[in-house]
Amino acid sequence: MLQQTRVAAVVERYEAFLRSFPTVAALARAGEPEVLALWSGLGYYRRARMLHRAAQQVVAELGGALPERAAGLRELPGIGAYTSAAIASIAYGEPVAVVDGNVERVVQRLAGWGSDLPGGQAKLMRETEGMANALLDPARPGDFNQAMMELGATVCLPRNPQCLTCPVFAYCRTRGEHPTVKRARMRSEEAGYALVIREAGTPGLPEVLLVQRSLEETVMPGMWELPALREVEIPAARVRLRVRHSIMQVNYNVGIRTVLEEDVEAVTVPAGVSRWARVCDLDALPLTGLARKVLLRARLTELTVVPAHA
Repeated sequence: MLQQTRVAAVVERYEAFLRSFPTVAALARAGEPEVLALWSGLGYYRRARMLHRAAQQVVAELGGALPERAAGLRELPGIGAYTSAAIASIAYGEPVAVVDGNVERVVQRLAGWGSDLPGGQAKLMRETEGMANALLDPARPGDFNQAMMELGATVCLPRNPQCLTCPVFAYCRTRGEHPTVKRARMRSEEAGYALVIREAGTPGLPEVLLVQRSLEETVMPGMWELPALREVEIPAARVRLRVRHSIMQVNYNVGIRTVLEEDVEAVTVPAGVSRWARVCDLDALPLTGLARKVLLRARLTELTVVPAHA
């Protein structure tokens, strides 16, 4: 959960996730929609799907026990070099370096390397990983890796690094900021969605119309969201609310309008799969972060909204 999502956004969801799935076996037995529902709002849902598949593989093929070496961990779905090294070194004491963004920065500044290193980004990463492993204390790899990550997170900052208090200042060739790869600029886009509500079934428990994203989508496949409007521009008199929502490199300015059930087909984009969901059942569905945010703002649910991530 902490990969690409802030700690403050994760804590509550992490605790709820562990209450529902206290063991690898419990996670393996769960259905994917149940797993995604507990991940709803954290974004990057591929992480949840891969975690679920990894648990199933561990139970089915490894007797429920995780591999203790990075190479074995990398055989599991969704586990790459960073995660495998973190688990292997911190949990099992394998002398392998963890290289996250913070460690990259520390190592590259120590060596005086920038994004202009001859050979390009691929060579820069190979050199960085090699130096990180050369620096590693093989007697205490877990402690060393955590110290390096903490050094980058609290002292060797991307902007205004605290060089005068840095414990490795004497060995650093950069001693300050250094050239880095420029991040893609955020772009803004307009979007519009329909809020379709009906009173049905139990009195006092309205239902909301949701549509399911195609399983072929590259972003949030299979997640439930509000129906998209055919026309993004909504007349001011029809706007129920506006929200801002960020996904990857896009800032969305989202307009929401209330639509009557009989008008849905005329004003919304056709969807392959749709369903009516009672408001009391929304917390059990894998909703997109935007849908969760809108339903809370519309006071239709008490769902927790996780702050948008970068």
